[in-house]
Amino acid sequence: MAEIQIRELRKSFSDFVAVKRSSMVLQDGKFVVLLGPSGCGKTTTLRMIAGLEYPTSGQIMLDGADVTYLRPRDRDIAMVFQLFALYPHMGVRDNLEFPLRNEGLPRAEIDRRVREVADILRIEHLLGSRLGGLAGGDRQRVALGRAIVRQPKAFLMDEPLGTLDAEFREIMCLELRKLHDRLKTTTVFVTHDQNEAMALADHIVVMNNGQILQADDPQGIYDFPSCVFVAKFIGRPPMNLLELRQPLSAGVSTVDLGGTWVEVPCTLVGSDRALLGVRPEHVRLGDAASGLPAQVARVEYFGSHWIAELDTPAGVVKALVGKTTKPQEGDRVGITFDAQRVVMFDAASEQLLPSVTTSRHQASMSHG
Repeated sequence: MAEIQIRELRKSFSDFVAVKRSSMVLQDGKFVVLLGPSGCGKTTTLRMIAGLEYPTSGQIMLDGADVTYLRPRDRDIAMVFQLFALYPHMGVRDNLEFPLRNEGLPRAEIDRRVREVADILRIEHLLGSRLGGLAGGDRQRVALGRAIVRQPKAFLMDEPLGTLDAEFREIMCLELRKLHDRLKTTTVFVTHDQNEAMALADHIVVMNNGQILQADDPQGIYDFPSCVFVAKFIGRPPMNLLELRQPLSAGVSTVDLGGTWVEVPCTLVGSDRALLGVRPEHVRLGDAASGLPAQVARVEYFGSHWIAELDTPAGVVKALVGKTTKPQEGDRVGITFDAQRVVMFDAASEQLLPSVTTSRHQASMSHG
């Protein structure tokens, strides 16, 4: 197992800066997900940790040792790629044995490790098979097995589920999490899929435009996004963002939202222009005579619930509604928000504003 420290890491390709002075600590034994849209710098960061790219500046520490410019084979890290990176001319057993033979391990130790990994991944019945006839999910298990059999300090995974269909991805997410809970090996996993990140991670690092925007556990990322980008990127549908009509003063507990006063958590700092953020599941529909006036513009069915799109004086609001109560398009309703679930952003900087609820979260994280 290993702790990985990234210190002021930067990578540029000619005039293009792919990673901008990123710093983070990937704790020993944790499953860490680098999450963000295509081109945000997450794969470049992973490749620098692996030694497949050297940084322009900065430092990478593995268990306290500087590995910034070490060759990949000298880092004791195993990489799993999106396209499996298996040797197609070899069978399953040969693919698993190959890295161990390169290390010069005794035959008995190679056999023991291969049997152990095959048992963990439930691929014992495939050991005598060729790769050509294997399904995508089985090929990915073999790719994982080839990484695991080395018993490295850390696993690096670059969108390993990206080529699988939805059903296989869901199965492999569950299997990867079970595998991590069993091995307890530090794992860094790259994806642009928030569902994968939420299902797998102990810790999520959200990136965009080469920068780290937030690093937190999944609940912290979802409930207290550090900025407007994270609020929009995480959640389906994303967080509702509504602009306030008046400057936000320190200590305020109600705000003017489209001509209606709405309760919010006490804000600790002020802002000339602010945005109110609330998740769709924390929006309540009620009688038209109370709350923020709204009209149901559209309703979508998602099996377990409805998503209602509501036109309000403050802008469009989306609300999650239980399966048994379908709002009707054209209905006039009043909406209220769970005040303890509301967050506030500065409209100019788009950064999260400190409040009673965010302070409680930070306190719980520091004692967790």
